[in-house]
Amino acid sequence: MRQNEKRRLHNRHYISQSRNLVRAAREAIEAGNVSEAEEAVRAATRDLDKAASRGVIHKRNASRRKSRLMKQLAALKES
Repeated sequence: MRQNEKRRLHNRHYISQSRNLVRAAREAIEAGNVSEAEEAVRAATRDLDKAASRGVIHKRNASRRKSRLMKQLAALKES
C-alpha cells in the first residue's frame, strides 16, 4: 500500500503535466495561430509519448490523444 501511494504521487506529476500541455495545445489551436499551435502540439506529443513509455498512461490512450490533436491542427491549417 505504501508503494502504491508513492507511485500514485509520482505518476500524478506526469499526468497533470500532460494534461496541461494538451490544454495549451488546444487553446493555441482555438486562437488560430498556426506556428504557435504547431509548437504546442509538438510539446504535447512529446510529453504524451514519455508518459506512455513510463507506463503512466496506456500507449493507446497517448496515441488517441495525439491523433485528436493532430486532427484539430490539420483542420486549422486547412482553414
